[in-house]
Formats: sequence, structure tokens, C-alpha cells
Amino acid sequence: MRVRTQHLDGKPFTIREWGQEGAPKILMLHGFPEYGGAWDEVATALSDSYHCIAPDQRGYGASHAPEDVADYTLSKLVGDMAAVIGDDAPVIVMGHDWGASVAYGLAMFRPELVSRLIIANGVHPVPFQRAMAAGGAQSEASQYINHLRAAGSEDALAADDFARLLRLFSAKMDLGWMQGDRADAYKAVWRQSGLRGMINWYRASPLIVADPGVPVAMPDLPLDRLRVQCPHLLVWGDGDTALLPISTEGLEAFAPDLTRVAIPDADHWLLHQAPEKVAQAIRDWLA
Repeated sequence: MRVRTQHLDGKPFTIREWGQEGAPKILMLHGFPEYGGAWDEVATALSDSYHCIAPDQRGYGASHAPEDVADYTLSKLVGDMAAVIGDDAPVIVMGHDWGASVAYGLAMFRPELVSRLIIANGVHPVPFQRAMAAGGAQSEASQYINHLRAAGSEDALAADDFARLLRLFSAKMDLGWMQGDRADAYKAVWRQSGLRGMINWYRASPLIVADPGVPVAMPDLPLDRLRVQCPHLLVWGDGDTALLPISTEGLEAFAPDLTRVAIPDADHWLLHQAPEKVAQAIRDWLA
């Protein structure tokens, strides 16, 4: 693994790389509260055949981390990663969690940059918003989003060596992989950037979370612009309690060339829990 700094519009972004130049490129986009190093096990498993590139996205690590919420809109996040791709287009793009939102954004709004789209436990905006607006199980599972959006949440989550942040993500899922050197690496990144930038992703998002049992009207979405035309692989850890199966129902209407692969012994953190199975699913599909 190699680490470098790339300047995008004069702003620094940390980039991790695995594999050799000249191999097919996979741009790997992490979610919250992770960073580019979250891809290490999956990327290492693929590095004999692919050139894997994993940035610390805006607000993470030593990458550009502006203070204003308005600097974390999807268009700006997609713009960052479009600049990372640059003249290498088109490339394979893979996203997890919030990184999936950016990956979908690239595939939908900058399709010339994306040859194939891979998502691991991430959601397309239409099925996800539909599920969160319904007031049912996904609305209940997504209540943490409202807590994260609250003023001062970054300070509360950072207190006591990030104790509340760790409790938030281990309450209903297996965080046993967050131990030893890996936990130290994550905390080092959180200390480096602070949590404000990464939480601003939630604050800048227009997604609406209904109260449980109180459905709300679906917002108007430009459905004709929210389609993935390239081949699309969805890898899913079946034990995810933050993103429920209903959050991907109807995805085929927006991604006609869709393949689904289930990882039954993993949850939202499948990149750490089952990296070899994730890598094998990617290999099989790309082959």
C-alpha cells in the first residue's frame, strides 16, 4: 500500500493505492465514520489484478475539510472524485455507505467516468428515500441520522476517546473488528480531522427521515436523471441493521443491468468482516 497527497483545485486529498499502474483501476469510496484505509483488506486481495485507489474523502483525515455545511453537498463530493478520476476515465467505481452515494452520483451524473459500478451496503437515493419516508422499519433504523444532524453532535461523539461514536455503531452490529492497531488507526484519523466535516455529510443531505409510524410525502426527485446505465453489482451483508433490505427494493428500475450478491455472515461492516468474500464477488463479476 502506498500513500500520497493529491491536490484538487488547490486543496489536499490523501490517496491510498494498492496494485500496479497499468492494471484496471477501481476507485474505492469509503463511508462514515471510515477513511480510505477501510479498504485495505479488500484492496490487498484484489491488488494482483487491479490498481485500487482509495481517497480520504472531503472532511476525513488530512483531506480538505471545510467548516460550512454547504461545502458537503453531493455535487461537491462528486466533483472531488471526478477530479481524482481525471484522465483515467472510465474506471470501475466502488462505494460503501456514504461512499455509495458518491459512487451512485458519479454513475448517474458523470456516466462517462464510470465503466462499472460496485456498491457494498450502500443505497440508491430513490429506494432509500422511499423507505425512510414510509414511517416503517427503515425510518426507525435511520433515526440516528437526526441525532447526527443535531448541533454539537460531533463534540458529544468525540468525548471520552470517541466512546459514544463507538457505541453508536456497535449497538446492533458487530464491531469486534475495531480492535488493536485498527482501532488506533481509526481514532488517529478522527483526531486528525475532527468529526465535524464527516458529520456535515448528513447535514448537507436533503434526505428526509420520517418519524416511526408517521409517514411523510416523498419529495420530488428527478427520476429520469437517477438511472445507472452501466453494469452494476450490489454486494450486501445480510446482517445490516442500519440499511435494511427494503432500502434496496425496486433498485432494478433504476439499474437495469443489476447483479445482487449476498454475504450472509456479515453486516454493514462487511469490508472488515468478510473481505475475501467481498473481493471474490468482485472478481467473479468483473470476470
